[in-house]
Amino acid sequence: MLINLTELFTRDGKEKSYTLHLDAETFQMPDGVYDVADAGPVRLHLLNAGDRMLVLSGNAKLALMIPCSRCLELVKVPFSLTLDRALDMNQTDEDRVKALDEQPYLQGYNLDVDQLVRDELLLNVPMKVLCDEDCKGICNRCGANLNHETCDCDRSVPDPRMSVIQDIFKQFKEV
Repeated sequence: MLINLTELFTRDGKEKSYTLHLDAETFQMPDGVYDVADAGPVRLHLLNAGDRMLVLSGNAKLALMIPCSRCLELVKVPFSLTLDRALDMNQTDEDRVKALDEQPYLQGYNLDVDQLVRDELLLNVPMKVLCDEDCKGICNRCGANLNHETCDCDRSVPDPRMSVIQDIFKQFKEV
């Protein structure tokens, strides 16, 4: 969803509020693509602070389906985002790159709301998502989800100091 910002520059102190719905059904994150489970309205308030400066404030509520870090089952993770930004329209794209203040959600005089929400999500996605604190994960041998079933795989971890002796036994093992 793009918002044209040109009408805010007609006079200093001009304000405008928006209530929008996200167009995105998925969000591309560094570790994968997550589906949007629930998306509430995005509320934005823009204020012309003068000297081609805009103050953006707002909030957004949504939920993403993210796989559990242990068992890979999808977990619905809710987010309540607070948006507070100062948009300096005097800077060129090169100036923003030099100042390490790139704003990919700002394209000329258009504000890309989906990209703005994605940038905020990148900062708020948890490092590890668990379906349950007691999640058992998956078997590293057969791939069975240990929360729903048990497997007969040997999960004993041999002592690495005994690997030389185990190699000797394997050599003399009858086939």
